[in-house]
Amino acid sequence: MTAAVAAASVAPFDAAGLSWFEGMIASGEASLRAAAAGREAKEAYETSGALYDPEFIPADLEALSGPWSWFGKVVGPALANGPGPSIDDDLAYVTPWGFDPASIRVPTLLLHGERDGMVPASHSRWLASRIPGAELRLSSDDGHISVLNHADAALDWLLAR
Repeated sequence: MTAAVAAASVAPFDAAGLSWFEGMIASGEASLRAAAAGREAKEAYETSGALYDPEFIPADLEALSGPWSWFGKVVGPALANGPGPSIDDDLAYVTPWGFDPASIRVPTLLLHGERDGMVPASHSRWLASRIPGAELRLSSDDGHISVLNHADAALDWLLAR
């Protein structure tokens, strides 16, 4: 049997009944609104000199300086030649998924930090309410990155399936 685990996942941009941007930090919302306006608008936004709000809470910074420190070694080189990968990511977030999450038929575990300002936990709540049998694990003290500290438990969950 196949199973799925998702951490801090965005819901579909056209998610009915979800205020998609609510709870996002202001700069993240502005960046994704630019992406929703299309590639040209997103590229213009990236070169505008717009300032970003602090995206990570202290727990995220701790995770990035500890067990998830390798993450910077992956992201840095990916962005070394410009914002192209980031632009592509944001455009993907605001593009229709092409399927209804209610059609997912494999066991699904969603992990989300309640203090995530990049992708609010409301997105995982929405997904959990649509994916049949999905399990949602919210962590009250975690943000966008620190929720990954629960990866071992998520892998145990996955292995059990």
